[in-house]
Order: sequence, then C-alpha cells, then structure tokens
Amino acid sequence: MNPDSTLNRRSLIFLLTAIALITLPHAWHLPVPLSVFFAVLLSWRTLGIWYGRWLPNRWWLFILTATGIALMFSQHKGVFGRDAGTALFIVALGLKLMEIRSRREVYLVAYLAFIVAASQFLYEQSLLMAAYIMLVCTALLATLMVQQVERVKTQVAVKTSAIIMLQALPMAVVIFILFPRVEAPRWMWLKDDSKGLSGLADTLEPGSISDLSLSDELVFRVRFKGDIPPPALRYWRGPVYSKTDGKRWMMSKADRQGGEPEFTGTAYEYTLLMEPQKENWVFALDIAETFDANLRRNAFYQLQTNKRPSERAEYRITSRPNFNTGALSPEAYQENLALPAEATERQLALINSLNGFDAKPEQFIQGLLNYFRQEAFYYTLTPPLMPEHPIDTFLFETRSGYCSHYATAFVYLLRIAKIPARVVGGYQGGEINRVGGFLEVRQADAHAWAEAWLEGKGWARFDPTAAIAPERIERGVNVDAQLASGAVRFSVTVDESLALRWLKSSRQLWQSVDYNWQRWVINYHGASQMQFMHWLGIKDVSTLTMWFAASIGLITLPLAWWLLRLKTVTTDRAVKYYRKFCVKMARAGIEIQAGEGAKDFAERAKILRPELALQVEQITRHFIRLRYQADAGPDDLRRLKILVADFRPH
Repeated sequence: MNPDSTLNRRSLIFLLTAIALITLPHAWHLPVPLSVFFAVLLSWRTLGIWYGRWLPNRWWLFILTATGIALMFSQHKGVFGRDAGTALFIVALGLKLMEIRSRREVYLVAYLAFIVAASQFLYEQSLLMAAYIMLVCTALLATLMVQQVERVKTQVAVKTSAIIMLQALPMAVVIFILFPRVEAPRWMWLKDDSKGLSGLADTLEPGSISDLSLSDELVFRVRFKGDIPPPALRYWRGPVYSKTDGKRWMMSKADRQGGEPEFTGTAYEYTLLMEPQKENWVFALDIAETFDANLRRNAFYQLQTNKRPSERAEYRITSRPNFNTGALSPEAYQENLALPAEATERQLALINSLNGFDAKPEQFIQGLLNYFRQEAFYYTLTPPLMPEHPIDTFLFETRSGYCSHYATAFVYLLRIAKIPARVVGGYQGGEINRVGGFLEVRQADAHAWAEAWLEGKGWARFDPTAAIAPERIERGVNVDAQLASGAVRFSVTVDESLALRWLKSSRQLWQSVDYNWQRWVINYHGASQMQFMHWLGIKDVSTLTMWFAASIGLITLPLAWWLLRLKTVTTDRAVKYYRKFCVKMARAGIEIQAGEGAKDFAERAKILRPELALQVEQITRHFIRLRYQADAGPDDLRRLKILVADFRPH
C-alpha cells in the first residue's frame, strides 16, 4: 500500500479533537439546526476511526451535502454576510471530514480548520479568545506533526507545536504593525449582522429602560485627558424623543431643533471607545463641542458616526457641560409643545396648584421638582403595569417608577404648561476603573432625563430622577435584590467585605488589561498605523521596506542562532555519550570499526552478545533520534545519558 494513502489513527484523533475545540465557540453563533448537523458529522467521523465500514459511501455523501445546502439556505437565505459565510465554512469542514481517506485529505481538512478558527475573530476579539485560538491552533499544528512523524510522542508533538507558535509570534507582531492595512469598503459589509446587539431604541416607553438596567453589558469606556467630571455632570447624550402618542415617545425627523450652541466653563477632553451596537449613535458627554471628522452632531446635539456601528471604534471628543443653544424655530417650538390629547382635570389641577400657568417657567419647573421630591414618589425597577393612561396612572395612583416614568411625566406636564420640552435618552454615571484610570459605562447606567427650552438659555437639562433618588445620580444603579424586588429611595448603604473588594479590584485589573488590548490591538486600523509610522519617521515605501527588513532580521537572526546552537549542543553531547558507550563495548571485546554506522554496529553487537541486545537497541535508537530526527528534545538526551551510565557489559 502506498504510504501516502495510509492514515495515522492517532493523528485523526488529534485532528477531530482540535476541530471540536475550534468549532465549539461557534455554537453560540450558528443556528441550532446547523450546529446539530455539524455535531452529527463530527461524531460520525469519530466513530469511523474504529469502525471504518460505518463511513458513508458516495450516495450518502451526496445526501449529506444536499442536506447541508438546504439547511444553510433555510437559515441564512444565501452565503453572503458574516453569519452565512461562517456557516458555509463550518458545513464544508464537516462534510470534508467524511471524505478523509488519505494524508492529503488530513492536510486539507487541517488547513480548512485554520480558516474556521480565524473566523471566530469576526464575532469576538477579546484577549481570552485570542489565547483560546492560539491553544487550538497549537493542537491543530500538533496534528500535522503526528501525521508526518508517526512515532513522535504526543507530549513531544504538543510541546514542539507550542514552541513553533511562540517562535512565530514576534514575526506576527512585526507584520501586524508594519504591513499595510486595507480597510474593508462599505460595499463589502453586505449585511449588518447586529441582531444580537443590545442598546437604546429609537422609541421610548415608560419602563422600557429597566430591561437595559438589569444588564451588566459594557457600552463604552472613556479615558479623560485631565480630571474626570463629577457624577452629577456625567450625562452621556443619546437619542432625543420629542413626539408622543401618550404612551410612547419617538424621535423627530425635523432638521433643526435649536441653534448653534455657545459654550462656556470647563472643557473635558477624552477618548471614547465604543463597543459594538445596533445604531450609529456615539454617546458623548452632554454636549460635544469638538469631535473627530468621522462624527457628526445632528439637530438634537447627538453625535452619530459614519463607521460601522457593529464594530468597536475609538473617538476623540471635547465636551463642555455649560452651553446655550440659542433660539428655537417656530416649527420646533410647536413640535415640542404638541400633545396627543387635552389635559385631564387632575393634570390641570396639579399644574394650577404649582402656579404653572402664571409663574415663570423656571419657578414652575423648580416647583414640580420639589413636588416629586416631597410627595410619596418612589423609585423602582419593577413598577406596576400602566397600559392605559400611563401619565395619570403614574402621577396620581402608583407613584412608583423608573427614570423613563419620571422623565416622560415631567415633560408632559411642562408641555401642558406651554413650556417646550422633550425627553433625552442616554447613560448617566459610570464606574471609575481605579487600576486603568478610565470610566466604564454599562447598560445598567441607561437613563432618561428631560430638557426644557427657556428664553435666553436655550435647551436646559432637568432630571426629575435626581429629585426622587439623588443616589441614582451619585452612585449609579446598583442592581441588587433590594432594588429589583420593590420600591426604595436608595437609603441602603453597601458595606463591602474584604473579599468583595478583592473581587472588585481583580475585575478592574482585568478590565484594564482588556481595555488596552481593545484600544491598542483590536482598534489598530489604517489611520492608527499611519500615525504610528509617521512617529517612527516612515514616510515612503523604501523606508518602510528598510524597517520591515531590519525588524525581520532582528527576529530571525537571533532565533536561527539559538536553534542552530541548541541543535549543535544537543548533537555534540549525544556523540559524547555514544562514545562512552563505544568505549564500554570495546572493553567487552566488541570494537566499532572504521566507517561502521551506529545501526550496523548495533546489529553486529547483538549477534555477538545477545544478552545485551535490549540495552544496545535502546541506546542506539536514542542516539540516532538525537542525531538525525528534528523532533528530538532534552528528554531524549537525558534518557541517553542514563542508559549509557547504567550500561554494564561485564
């Protein structure tokens, strides 16, 4: 039989194990039918290692291929896009497993598995995932080694593969940094696979934000150039809801809602690293004064990006919390007074009791905030349902709710009092990472507040939640059992134990590592590369070529010297031990002849001294391995030394 057509059973076990590890993370991304289909193919091929007759013939392969195509089409309606493309590679990998009959197919499957491993980075680019992919690729490389050298030990194959991966790492770093990076054009996005991403919506219904506030998912991280603003100023502006039907609040399509703002006071400069999300919104500190060229500030002073929102991106922004947005157009004035129905008697009575129709707007607003603060209103994540007349039900019956309840009711009352007002969604607060020196804002920090237009001041922020639960603004949402179970006024203090503080510090340390990984590695794009090369003085192709060649030389020359020296030292010591063996054999009356090889000498010695055959065979085998086989290592050298030392031909 042709050796190339024979299969190493151990390499097949290695291969299938590595493929199982490679495709395991994709189980969270693939539709369930495709995951089950691949698992069946993998299990079937694993059983075929011991029961070859169970493997499918050509007709069964045709049926399986047709089934895979049908499942893919039913789940993805094509082969374009991230999800569909990944599914295509995984299904093709599973089908190719069923065709393994020779070494050629083993190599082909292994190379296809490397592509599937790399596709995992389309979904997650964390440091842990990078380490995991390195691990499974090491196992895959060990598979190729076991297939090529059948007698190599498993642990030696894995160790050698790990060494090869580590040796290749510096070269990969140089290529990553210096090799020209080509950004994918927009037409290659094909499909925005962001259905699994969460975030604020373009409509707001009282109570809807509470779903986000129970999530610890990261939204963005911020590193300030100077001091971090106090919690009371950490309002991260998002969508503006100025239209309502009495139950829901929606974003307006108007082009202009306010004039160009005039900024005063302290300027905060910061770098904002956005996590993937559904919308092209960038949540700047309210409100942004200057920002990157790939951002735009819309008519509602919300930042929007022209980058793909489902990918992580970094922006440099400067904000000033003190601003005057100026005059309001007649159309915008009327839109922000519009109500879906006439005010109810109870609403009018409340406004009259606070002199809302007679007092100045600022006085009425302050009186309304005092009303929320002094009356029996409560802040809770689990308010009762309000399907009908939510404003009246909240104000006069339940009196318990979340930030969206307070903001929408507040704006509704201002509009009745003929004060232009609207609801703003976004995030408030954020947790300071003491280890990394940056701010982390999560879905739990989702918030809604109000804006009222005042003569001479423009749009001004008012947060009724701060009146009823000031600790929400100072500490942020603390998602615990007390808050989730009922209405509280944030009067509970947290006494952190030593273990909890250690846990928090460990988490912040990891978040700091992850932040730098995301910022300097994952977010290293074409613009970052050009900036870095300009800092190095690389301004043309010839200079880049010189840097590239010099970097490769600095890596390959020391590595080559170390590898050659290691092999030479190992070989020299192996010869030294073998010569001791030959001296002992000569004392026993069996001398190695001139030009006689180690294998021939061993065969002659075993005939002359049969009782020494086992020891002679072991010593000779280890010497030949160290002398001529590339996978020999320190363990083989130590074993040869022991065998020669224990050899007693007398």
